[in-house]
Amino acid sequence: MSPRPFTILFILAALAGAWFTGFATLDFASHLDRQVHDIHCAWAPGLVSGDASASSGCHVTMMSPYSSVFRTLVWGGIPIALPGLATFAFLFFRGLDLVLNRRQDDRDATRFLVIATLVPVITSAVMAYISLVELGATCKLCVGTYGSSLAVFIFALLLWRSAAAPRLGEDLGITGEPAPEPGPESGSGLSGILIGFGTLAGFVAVPSLVYLILAPDFTKYVGGCGTLPKPEDTYSVMIPLDNNTGGKEAIEVFDPLCPACKGFEDRLEASGLDAQLHRKAVLFPLDATCNYNVGSTLHAGACTISYAVLCAEGKSDAVIDWAFANQEAIRTATEADPEAAKKMVVAQFPDLATCIDTPAVKIKLNRALRWAVDNKLPVLTPQLYVEGTKLCDEDTDLGMDWALSRLLSQGPAKKEATP
Repeated sequence: MSPRPFTILFILAALAGAWFTGFATLDFASHLDRQVHDIHCAWAPGLVSGDASASSGCHVTMMSPYSSVFRTLVWGGIPIALPGLATFAFLFFRGLDLVLNRRQDDRDATRFLVIATLVPVITSAVMAYISLVELGATCKLCVGTYGSSLAVFIFALLLWRSAAAPRLGEDLGITGEPAPEPGPESGSGLSGILIGFGTLAGFVAVPSLVYLILAPDFTKYVGGCGTLPKPEDTYSVMIPLDNNTGGKEAIEVFDPLCPACKGFEDRLEASGLDAQLHRKAVLFPLDATCNYNVGSTLHAGACTISYAVLCAEGKSDAVIDWAFANQEAIRTATEADPEAAKKMVVAQFPDLATCIDTPAVKIKLNRALRWAVDNKLPVLTPQLYVEGTKLCDEDTDLGMDWALSRLLSQGPAKKEATP
């Protein structure tokens, strides 16, 4: 029996799904080299270039808390694209099985195919909702996966309907070539569905276990990326970020207009590990208009927003949340008009208008920068120090859950002797 059009289309759609999820898995697994890698962010990785900047949809979705599972078990967790790849591979081989074993007219086999394709369809619907509603971003590889999921479902449904048509005609008394009776290998009824899903579970479990076994162990890096020689807040420049007075003392260095900082906050909140920390923030805007540590402005308007955060005593969290939610708009507007950031802050928080440009708040931010210099901090955001011990820069994204949970179990950093 030669392949029929719907069968060919089904196999091609499954192959496309495996292509997109395969490269998404590769992008994720490349991060196991502790950030010395590329992110594809393209429809056809290797053939078409894509935007891999920190604010791109690809980067946002991959660095989000939803891109992997079991993050405290293994560094970065298991990418959800991996079981997606296994699922599409399973559907691909089931499609080939219909052709090779002449089962394209088997109603039970094609019906199971329809049921099995609901797995990627439902998963894609959930992930699309998360991307668009929770993250406000999506990636090209994700869109390709969503489209492939819908395609395998549609072609499986059409294949099942075409397989059911001959039997339906026979039931109505229409003569013609009867459909073949399902054999014992066709997996009819509930037992066939259970066997099929058991096989699918095996397709998913095996590569996931292999990934766990082959994942590198980065334990040696935990607690080994430096300490703060002078963590004391001598000039009262640190901003409280929570009320967890029973948590471990932590200092977070960030820029309110830094996309990576926003992503870090989202991952930290999603992990639940923030409940074990009592965090204070030191502002470090990557904006040359106030920060003498940077040679050129990376985040236009970050100085003004930092002034606003320092001015908003008692409601700094509201300013930070607003800045995180409007980062791109603030940066873009300030690049066109240097006064735009101030205008946007005053429009949102009118009571801060008389404070933003005062010498007092500028001195306070300058002292925060001085604290960073005294502690020999790199020009980088975000940074997190737990009881004086640094969470490695490479562990602030995908490896955060794994590394931070282990850093929390360690004792405080040993204070270096002052000569």
